[in-house]
Amino acid sequence: MGEKLVGERTELAYGNAGYPEALMTVPSPPERLYVVGSVDALVPGLAVIGARRATPYGLGCARRFARIAAQKGAVIVSGGARGCDSEAHRAALEVGGTTVVFLGGGCDELYPAAHRGLFQDIVDAGGAVVSEHPWGFKPLPFTFRARNRLIAGLAHAVLIVEAGVPSGTFSTADEALEAGRDVLVVPGAITSATSWGSNRLLLQGATPVVDDESFEDALFRSCGMLKWPDAPGALSPESTDDPVIEAVLAQPLSMDELYGVAVSAYGASNAQAKLMESLVKAEAAGLVARQANGRWAPVGDRPSAR
Repeated sequence: MGEKLVGERTELAYGNAGYPEALMTVPSPPERLYVVGSVDALVPGLAVIGARRATPYGLGCARRFARIAAQKGAVIVSGGARGCDSEAHRAALEVGGTTVVFLGGGCDELYPAAHRGLFQDIVDAGGAVVSEHPWGFKPLPFTFRARNRLIAGLAHAVLIVEAGVPSGTFSTADEALEAGRDVLVVPGAITSATSWGSNRLLLQGATPVVDDESFEDALFRSCGMLKWPDAPGALSPESTDDPVIEAVLAQPLSMDELYGVAVSAYGASNAQAKLMESLVKAEAAGLVARQANGRWAPVGDRPSAR
């Protein structure tokens, strides 16, 4: 056993305070979670996964999209493995973001051991290293597939940046679909064996990520990450005649519910753009905020929020 991670150690029992609500609905929810680092980091975010034997293309995509998501406030969730996983974690750290690692073994049996420094950096930056197994539990082949349900569970969406056939990445995609999470996939060359799995997932209906804009749109729909952080003409508390904002001020609403409001108000062709514009302005004015469960809700104890 190598040197232990330094940081706060917490055991979270199912149903008790601090146990992530998102993990209560995964198949066979862990009876306990063993955490090194901040339990506050265990909120739904974006899972970024891909090949261990990744190409420069896959590594670059992991860095690119994890960085964008982390800059927008999404917690980056992955498995700490060599290749795409570790690149996603590092990219989040580089922009001051928060990231969470789910291990296949206990938190005192780090795998890969060579990533101990990365794991410590994650803890030091306010993230967490997590396992469903006791501290000294040695990782076994079957435990890595089992932990994939936790990666998918603690995510609004799962982004696959590179995957061959066969691939352990597919099990995470399956877990994401079973948990009702969105699956986003970066396409690759049809001649590249490391992209055969990714392209197959796209054929089966996954959401394609073909550039920064399509990724930001997917983040908006899945995670509530706003596409435009600096919108001009922010609302004042007195100017809330926008139907989208009025709906949020009345009660917390999910992105799907808000999209329905926008469709009714503006029509399907303009709904997404209008919805993003309204939320950006209202957030800048301090009227609304996105909650950890993904819903948008009024800020403060406003009468319309009761």
